[in-house]
Amino acid sequence: MNKKPNPELIDHDNPEWTAQDVKTAKSFSSLPATLQTKLRKRGPQKSPPKVSTTIRLSPDVVQAFRASGDGWQTRIDAALRDWLRTHSPA
Repeated sequence: MNKKPNPELIDHDNPEWTAQDVKTAKSFSSLPATLQTKLRKRGPQKSPPKVSTTIRLSPDVVQAFRASGDGWQTRIDAALRDWLRTHSPA
């Protein structure tokens, strides 16, 4: 069962790789060391990186935030940050 791609999501400047593309691709370790160093570097972080964690939330809370669309996890983070302004977690 092949699913047709969404035409709005097709990036003609970045086509999907063919089997031949995969076959002729070079591994990262085969690139010159100078290029590897350049590709590994990240720019300065605009803000401290977030911490990945797992928490259990009530289903209704998750549903409400997910229903609000993309970025729902960021909105949960903002809601918790707002709560911390007026409450002590202990």
